[in-house]
Amino acid sequence: MRRLRKVKIVATLGPSSSSPEMMTRLFNAGADVFRINMSHTSHDRMRELVASIRGIEKEVGRPIGILVDLQGPKLRLGRFADGAVMVEKGQRFILDADPTPGDKTRVHLPHPEILEALEPGHHLLLDDGKVKLLAISSTPTQTVTEVVVGGRLSDRKGVSLPDTLIATSAMTAKDHADLAAALETGCEWIALSFVQRPEDITEATDIIQGRAAVMTKIEKPQAIDRLAEIIALSDALMVARGDLGVEMPIEKVPGLQKQMTRACRRAGKPVIVATQMLESMITQPTPTRAETSDVATAVFEGADAIMLSAESAAGAYPTEAVAMMDSIARSVESDPYYRSILDAQRAEPESTPADAISAAARQVAETLDLAAIICWTSGGTTGRRAARERPKTPIIALTPNVDTSRRLTLVWGVHSILAPDAHDLDDMVDRACAFSHDEGFAIDGDRVIISAGVPLRTPGATNMLRIAVIEGGFKS
Repeated sequence: MRRLRKVKIVATLGPSSSSPEMMTRLFNAGADVFRINMSHTSHDRMRELVASIRGIEKEVGRPIGILVDLQGPKLRLGRFADGAVMVEKGQRFILDADPTPGDKTRVHLPHPEILEALEPGHHLLLDDGKVKLLAISSTPTQTVTEVVVGGRLSDRKGVSLPDTLIATSAMTAKDHADLAAALETGCEWIALSFVQRPEDITEATDIIQGRAAVMTKIEKPQAIDRLAEIIALSDALMVARGDLGVEMPIEKVPGLQKQMTRACRRAGKPVIVATQMLESMITQPTPTRAETSDVATAVFEGADAIMLSAESAAGAYPTEAVAMMDSIARSVESDPYYRSILDAQRAEPESTPADAISAAARQVAETLDLAAIICWTSGGTTGRRAARERPKTPIIALTPNVDTSRRLTLVWGVHSILAPDAHDLDDMVDRACAFSHDEGFAIDGDRVIISAGVPLRTPGATNMLRIAVIEGGFKS
């Protein structure tokens, strides 16, 4: 099955989409990667979902990526004696270490690390920003705040800290257990939530040891301050606009989305734009015009993937949401302005043989109007470098490694194929031509360009280009 678009679609699984039949429908509608949200999924259920996806993969004959999204630390208030209170603008309100149920003057904050980190002048956002507090004074056992925006507070509401760097790990005990279970299933991608600093990523990569690729979710303002370091340590980035929009002025999020998308493109790292992309389709069969434009903007920017959350996990129209996202993406990619926008943002290749080869492959393919750029890749680096160029020419990535073929389902424009390893250079060219013909990218008489590393089976050693003409499904 060949997708008629470059950008990839990530669909979150949930109550509306967890049966094998529905997952098959979502794949056929356009989903390339399935996301499993560990905030709402047990280990046994995760294993069942992974097994179902692998079964669908065999049926459709195409690799399907799996993204396991760790919950991360959930910061919440304690409980109130009456279940809820109203706090008024201008009043004092205390957060403390006392577990006694709260009232309208105070409440327990069961996170000593927050009380230790808070300083006067720091803001606290409660219940997704509906209530806003300003710290007036703080000790390791109590923080006195002023209510800046009042409202209703009830038991266990969430706490966001846009100004505060908390000296704790981004991975909780639950995350460690979920990560171990996810790695046992052989999933391709692990998403880290609420990352604040590079050290949060190295903690996870030390555990993962290359068994899965690491995706960092950017949803904390503190992560923006160290974005370059975080991108360097990550295999991919997710622009998690929901939480990011709670913890910082919402009007800054669109600009940061562009900044992160372009930074990832320069680095050759996949980037997903996520959260509320087609939110109204949770309950309605069609999106709003604003949502349609939001999805289109991410595609115009050259994001590798766009993601559905509750729309596919718990909505009434999961298949329609995927199909709509697919339709919007294909429409954008056929727009006359799309190519000029992508080309204007293309980064210069790095001064390495592999980057130079990938840039040359794009230039040759577009100059000669070739049918496909075909990359032989072991770990996926060659395929990602080809995608970094955002070529007009289709990209085919051939790999003997099933994990690599699945990871590349997230990468812009890459049609990944699990293929037996080539014996020698001639066999490599023959197989490349045969696959491009069989997968519908080329017909007899078409020319393709092939990139690979010589000697063969040397990861990251892309150093060869070869132009071949298809004849009877093979080179001539």
